[in-house]
Amino acid sequence: MTDPAFQSATDLTNAIKSRKIKSIELLELYIERMQRYNPQINAIVATDLDRARERTLAADKALDNGESWGALHGLPITIKDSYEVVGMPCTGGIPDFKDYRPANNAWIVQKLLNEGAVIFGKTNMPLFGRDWQSYNDVYGQTNNPWNSDMVPGGSSGGSAAALAAGLTGLEMGSDIGGSIRTPAHFCGVFGHKPTFGIVPLIGHVPPPPGTFPGEYKTDTDILVAGPLARSATDLDLVMDFITAPNGPQNSAWKIQLPPARKKNLKDFKIGLWLDDPDFPTDTNVLNCLQNALDTLAKAGALIEEKRPDIDFVRSHEIFHQLLSAATSAGLPPKVFDSLVEAAENLADDDRGDFARSARGAAMLHRKWVGLNYARTMIREKWADFFQEFDILLCPTVSVTAFPHDHTEDFFARRLTVNGEVRSYFDTAAAWAGLTGMVYLPSTVAPVGQASNGLPVGMQIVAPYLEDRTSIQFAKSVEETVGGFTPPPGFE
Repeated sequence: MTDPAFQSATDLTNAIKSRKIKSIELLELYIERMQRYNPQINAIVATDLDRARERTLAADKALDNGESWGALHGLPITIKDSYEVVGMPCTGGIPDFKDYRPANNAWIVQKLLNEGAVIFGKTNMPLFGRDWQSYNDVYGQTNNPWNSDMVPGGSSGGSAAALAAGLTGLEMGSDIGGSIRTPAHFCGVFGHKPTFGIVPLIGHVPPPPGTFPGEYKTDTDILVAGPLARSATDLDLVMDFITAPNGPQNSAWKIQLPPARKKNLKDFKIGLWLDDPDFPTDTNVLNCLQNALDTLAKAGALIEEKRPDIDFVRSHEIFHQLLSAATSAGLPPKVFDSLVEAAENLADDDRGDFARSARGAAMLHRKWVGLNYARTMIREKWADFFQEFDILLCPTVSVTAFPHDHTEDFFARRLTVNGEVRSYFDTAAAWAGLTGMVYLPSTVAPVGQASNGLPVGMQIVAPYLEDRTSIQFAKSVEETVGGFTPPPGFE
């Protein structure tokens, strides 16, 4: 792929450093494309172009003087609106914060800047990051570049849409219920959800914008920060410098991720969990994944239909309640009080979406400890599985990108899987929650388009702290099946 707009961050940075293209030229290319294409997808919602132009010119001058700023020298990028960036608003999709301007850069933003990146824009997300589509009352609705009638995913929907449309060189998202992986799958790009706890989240929403606790930031359970890109190699590049203990731990702890278990496709022992009776995979997705698996098998991949010994329904119920507990602190008092009241009046056998959410938000700490213990036992089951297998391949989401749905009652929304109307939450979150709740790293690699013309991404799950293994396998998928493809009309 020769068009600079769609090249990988790695190739673009190498081109800048070798003077094949200037940093300012690449920035102007993205600005021109943003002006031409962004109105139809609304992925980039805030910019700081004057500062970006100054920084790209400085980056080019530094190279003239023989200086390199780091791994991303002069690379123009955008970043999700959940990260605080000096010089641009940080709203988290919350109307009350539409005029807020951070005084500090988020930890991860500063790391990107330290490596030479040029952050020229912010990308859209849902209110508080709590949805699998990306719209809010501050910036409006983001559309999928493959089909503007469809969602780009959420909560890092603007991130994935901007990458797919060739409006930016790299993106940084965050994920608690699929918020990196779902947009990657829906928009046809790569995304990596790191192992929980290895990338500091200081300066990320939550807490609300403007709450900057410094190095003593408390991690939100399950929530992680990670990269989205047009190549698996870029994921490795970013993980090299964003992996670190939280601030106070730096005085004693260091994180050194182990190398990938295997390097070559033929050497991986691969487990497969492609479908499930309780959380079925739509035929559109299933057929595309199967075609990719057939290609991998022809190339020598050793794939066995084997899954961890886990009760998916019970795992999903635990995930939903822990997710609700983790996000309950940000709820308005009236909403939280209503959930407490509702939880007290639920029937014992009610396991519906609303019931799980209410129980999770209103639970006593004693109950949370019990669920956390149950999660630990599930983590042991995963560890047992990875004694025999190097990775697990599974769907990212049961469906391809779906039509926009702004129905105010979240629990009234529905999605259709193989002709059957099913729960919005279960369909959107089940496969993401399966792996995220137990803190495992997983990488999404695009594997083609479904029969409806929309992208499909394969979720590659690796053992705890073995992020390099899932990313390495994503590289094999990219080489064997084919990687990122620009959406029609944006080439």
